[in-house]
Amino acid sequence: MNCESCQPKSPLLVVLSGPSGVGKDAALARMRELRRPFYYVVTATTRPCRSEERDGVDYHFLPQEEFQRRMVAGQFLEWAKVYGNYYGVPRDEIARGLSSEMDVMVKVDVQGAGTIKKILPQAVFILLRPPSMEDLEERLKQRHSESSAELALRLAEARKEIKNLSFFDYVITSHHGGLDEIVSQIDAIVTAERCRVNPRNVAL
Repeated sequence: MNCESCQPKSPLLVVLSGPSGVGKDAALARMRELRRPFYYVVTATTRPCRSEERDGVDYHFLPQEEFQRRMVAGQFLEWAKVYGNYYGVPRDEIARGLSSEMDVMVKVDVQGAGTIKKILPQAVFILLRPPSMEDLEERLKQRHSESSAELALRLAEARKEIKNLSFFDYVITSHHGGLDEIVSQIDAIVTAERCRVNPRNVAL
């Protein structure tokens, strides 16, 4: 169903979240490949850049001192220390996206999504979850970026995160090889939001 005739003027802020390794980055990369018309917010982190990642595209990779300087200056909408590294959503990126007249997509962990929910409750919150914990464990192992202890920590955290469904608006299961299905479901969510009787209005 196409609801273009009743689209609200205000852009949507879509928050995509989920446990580590569930496929958030891959889903967003596929959305870009398919030219989905979003303003994609680039978040910041102090963790090392992986071989397949690009600074300014996948993340803004910052030294810890620079991250903390921006944090103290209030330049992040939300920030958190996760698995020993800092992650944050630049406030100016969100503001720039909302003023672009495009729908805005931001990727954060579950903790970050909860913080944004308190600040901008009119955003659309989507949880990406694995079909099973066994599937998630296999995905994390294939990354070869965590030690056994780190892997166990991420899995334990994921079990808790997946139970945090109460503040999300939608949930999508991330099946292996199902990136196009994820994109289609996000398309459907955006269409449904455009058909709301009382449209969301996000003001930063």
